[in-house]
Amino acid sequence: MKRGKPNKRYRPEFKQMVVEAMMEEKLSYRETARRYEVSNFHLIQTWERINLEEGPEGLAVERRGVGSTGWPPRVPKEVEEDLLAEVQRLRAENDYLKKLQALVLEDERRQRKRRG
Repeated sequence: MKRGKPNKRYRPEFKQMVVEAMMEEKLSYRETARRYEVSNFHLIQTWERINLEEGPEGLAVERRGVGSTGWPPRVPKEVEEDLLAEVQRLRAENDYLKKLQALVLEDERRQRKRRG
């Protein structure tokens, strides 16, 4: 049976106390999780890494979920208009090239017919 509470938020002071106790008493991550009723021993690994890299202040930073970058930046109106015009020009060019290719193929077929 799992211990701890799912989706529980642990206070920075608690995280610091757990990491310090683990280091002082040379406990394993699993033993520490059991003793302090932390839902997953991986949390303690993460807390230890954060504490070593960033210090106790790092344990106070909320790190849940993926940060949102918000809406993509808006393209200026004149740039948008230029891009739309370019798309229209390229579409027209594609249509022209397709028709030209069809005409060239038709012309080649006619010439083969005359020869053969």
